[in-house]
Amino acid sequence: MEDAEVVATIALSLVPSVGPQRLRLIISTFGSAQAALAAPPSRLATLEGIGRAAATAVTEASRHDGERVLEQLAQLGARVLISGDPAFPPQLEEIRDPPPVLYVWGDVSLLARTSVAMVGSRDHSAYGAEAARILASAVAPSAVVVSGMARGIDAIAHTAALDAGGRSIGVLGNGFGVVYPAANRALYDRMVSDGCLVTEHPPWEKPHTGSFPRRNRLISGLARAVVVIEAKHDSGALRTATDGADQGRSVLAVPGPITSRTSVGCNTLIQQGAKPALCAADILEELGLPTGGLRELGVALSTPAPRVPPIDLTGLQLTLWNRMTTEPQHVDALVAAAQTRPADVLGALTELELRGLVRQTPGMVFGLC
Repeated sequence: MEDAEVVATIALSLVPSVGPQRLRLIISTFGSAQAALAAPPSRLATLEGIGRAAATAVTEASRHDGERVLEQLAQLGARVLISGDPAFPPQLEEIRDPPPVLYVWGDVSLLARTSVAMVGSRDHSAYGAEAARILASAVAPSAVVVSGMARGIDAIAHTAALDAGGRSIGVLGNGFGVVYPAANRALYDRMVSDGCLVTEHPPWEKPHTGSFPRRNRLISGLARAVVVIEAKHDSGALRTATDGADQGRSVLAVPGPITSRTSVGCNTLIQQGAKPALCAADILEELGLPTGGLRELGVALSTPAPRVPPIDLTGLQLTLWNRMTTEPQHVDALVAAAQTRPADVLGALTELELRGLVRQTPGMVFGLC
């Protein structure tokens, strides 16, 4: 596709009053984004849903803005895909409100591979974290793990997939260059080098309230199945499951204790007909992939996953990680094991907590999530 058309499409997408649906309507009506930029406001205003103000904003769109975005992407090493590009994921062309512009950073070929979405609560339990690690690490050799790069279950699923030697796609609610949440910076870098980041937002655009619900349709849209690992009754993960069901994707949920608030959403999904995800084989079956004997070998949620520390831990953080591998530890025991100042140990534990790797329980007891 010609660069001029790409530039024009980006320029139109940057107009505040033009969303994905309007952008597709405008381009299809005039035959190209370049023709749309040259169209008179009076003609644009006749389109359904395009008022006089929006028509004026479109005619004032500048190609220079599209060129600026392309320069920013080039500096980052990222690229843009527009609808019709051979590399544009065809599964996203089929969903409701498909994105006409997609920014991609990392291994673009992952968009064409069989993928499964794994989502869950930010405020998860130790059970949810362990379930995410087990399922993501077991599925990753066969399928790409897609999630939303959020704190909690999302980050754990991404990390487990990469640690298992697999690949992962992270769907952002902001533009490249903005790390949100900030605690995910190390994961962000790993995803660029070993996976792929995807977003509808141009570089350096900050997240806003509506960006995350809209991101969810892309998480499910890129995948063949959606697995909800842990979710409260009002969790955004349930929105992703709903989007997936609307898109014709299989929906699975990890059952949890009836006394757990973070399992209410999953248990409700199962009541409503979602397939229980009791082991990795349940997920692979929905993807149409060989189970590799996982069910026969009994690799279910009761099987402990290998605890591999992230590669970017500091020496002190690694010492604390190793100490907590077998069971939670009181802070005094961790200080004794580290043989350093309590303030340094508490600082390292706080950093691990912010990354969703460590959880503190009453009595200053710390354990791995």
